[in-house]
Amino acid sequence: MTTPTQKDLISANRKDIHIDLAKSDASRSLRPHPLDLITLPHNALPEMDFNEVDTTCRFLNRTLSFPFMITGMTGGTMRGDTLNLAFAEVANQCKVALGVGSQRVSIARNRSQNELRRLAPDIPLIGNIGGVQLAQENGLDLAKAAVDDLEADVLAIHLNPLQEIIQPEGDRNWRGVLTAIEKAVRVLPCPVLVKEVGAGISLPVAQKLQNVGVRHIDVACAAGTSWARIEAERLPEEARDIYEPFLDWGHLITDILPEMRQSLKDVTLIGSGGLRDGLDLAKLLWLGCDIGGGASILLKALESEALSIQQVDLHKSLETLKEQLTIALFLTGHKTPVFRDEVSGIR
Repeated sequence: MTTPTQKDLISANRKDIHIDLAKSDASRSLRPHPLDLITLPHNALPEMDFNEVDTTCRFLNRTLSFPFMITGMTGGTMRGDTLNLAFAEVANQCKVALGVGSQRVSIARNRSQNELRRLAPDIPLIGNIGGVQLAQENGLDLAKAAVDDLEADVLAIHLNPLQEIIQPEGDRNWRGVLTAIEKAVRVLPCPVLVKEVGAGISLPVAQKLQNVGVRHIDVACAAGTSWARIEAERLPEEARDIYEPFLDWGHLITDILPEMRQSLKDVTLIGSGGLRDGLDLAKLLWLGCDIGGGASILLKALESEALSIQQVDLHKSLETLKEQLTIALFLTGHKTPVFRDEVSGIR
């Protein structure tokens, strides 16, 4: 049995604080939203029936009702586990992929999340551990435990150097992370997905990941939930000034996704970072990702201000995203959510 360390206990308490901050305005980036600069080409002659639009797609050898995943947010505490159980049930009903937050705490505290697989047998489940933790002693054992416990279709390795720098108890030694990812690609029983948490993955970093065998990348750019701002909110006010210039640090998805799509043709790209609605999802697909991802809008839909669970509202939010995507596809003259063969001025 794994014995939780003092750091694990601190991390567990931090996770519930993160949920509250992720739902608040304090977590929002102050930069203009990059997707507001994208206008999809209107097709006044779509020459098809609206009901012909088919949003289904394949992801990790499973069929999704539309190209979307609920990106990892939480887990490892009673509140986080309750949220994940509700996410799993509704995600399976709506046939979208589901990622969980870092599994390190749940594994350290022997809080199995295997119930998620029972509730979501038909959709991709994405496990999650940190890149720094993977590079530490017994990191591969942690990765294997995360995959086994969730029966994950893929394991996400999150890269979050900015968040770790601001976090008082954060890890600052980032040596050996790429080598650890390469080992994980070789030995894990499932694929590896590498993701950022809000500052984005640049093309040079993505190419390094591709070179060590990574075939799934979530760019997770700036403009959505700012984990830098969340961590700054946890600091005493007098300690925040040093980090102020970095609170909106990171890549914009409009700057990096088109060239990444052109360069990494065999990599599945997940576009996330501030998705607000189904039109944003259509824009992300137009920019070059295979599926889009979002978290905060769904967290707000699922958990009320009084902390009650609202699965009906979450279901409605996902169906709204799908319907808005369908409208965007129809208005651009597309029967499926595939834009790769398009020639546009932004690629």
